[in-house]
Amino acid sequence: MPDLDGTKAPGAGRPVGRPAWPATELGARTVSGIVLGLLVLGATLNGGWIFAVIWLLAGLAVVGEWLAITRTAPHRPLLALAGLVLAGVVVGARLGAPLPWLAGAVAVGLAALALIARPAVGRIWAPASLASALVVALVPVLLRDDPRIGLAGPLWLFGVVWTTDIAAYFTGRSLGGPKLWPAVSPKKTWSGFCGGLVGATIVGGAVAAGARHLGATEALSVPLACALSALASVLSQGGDLAESALKRAYGAKDSGRLIPGHGGVMDRLDGFFAVAALAGLLLIGLYLTGHAQP
Repeated sequence: MPDLDGTKAPGAGRPVGRPAWPATELGARTVSGIVLGLLVLGATLNGGWIFAVIWLLAGLAVVGEWLAITRTAPHRPLLALAGLVLAGVVVGARLGAPLPWLAGAVAVGLAALALIARPAVGRIWAPASLASALVVALVPVLLRDDPRIGLAGPLWLFGVVWTTDIAAYFTGRSLGGPKLWPAVSPKKTWSGFCGGLVGATIVGGAVAAGARHLGATEALSVPLACALSALASVLSQGGDLAESALKRAYGAKDSGRLIPGHGGVMDRLDGFFAVAALAGLLLIGLYLTGHAQP
């Protein structure tokens, strides 16, 4: 409706009650996803301590949100202890500390968390939170630092996880159909699952093909990379469902409120954790066969 001076009132022409696109859930998810993606990709290209610190902070956020969801106490002492172990292991790994020392630090940290956590179930959740955070904080850094893997490792991780998430979201919304596991995640569909699986397989194979073309890696053939990408997509979606089940068990909608449109850091890294765990196992296999630098 025009004002008295003949100009158009602010917001006129938009349906009443409909928010601007950036204020919608999809808009917030898109904007925050682009910002985070550019930040992570920039740090990945740079590598070094900047990359390591970003993943250390992500791991610390995972511990904090996990403890909060499961109501494990005492929150601050547990978070501080886990943070010290995380920082010590990440810094030690980058400085080339002996593996037995790092393993010993992790074992002591896990035992200490189990000892002081409460209630009784917290003696499981507190060490589990640190174990998950170690996977998140360490695997991308170890992949990036290895001279025979370098950029190819983290880029494969990001490509598979991000494509799974995006392709599953839009395929599921477009095609709909039977629900994947309605008791845990009412919005996820089998069509979304298949869309994420196909998209991640293609992108994972493309990353491997590009890396081999540029001479960045000799570890994976393209067919093997496609097979692993398909497995990783299944694990990524399984990690998403596992976190949904955890939140539902404790009556939590999101793991936090740090990321607009996404919730907390765990909400963004649930699938990433599962794929990073797979990559960590592959990395151990490469170390044992001499294809990667210990």
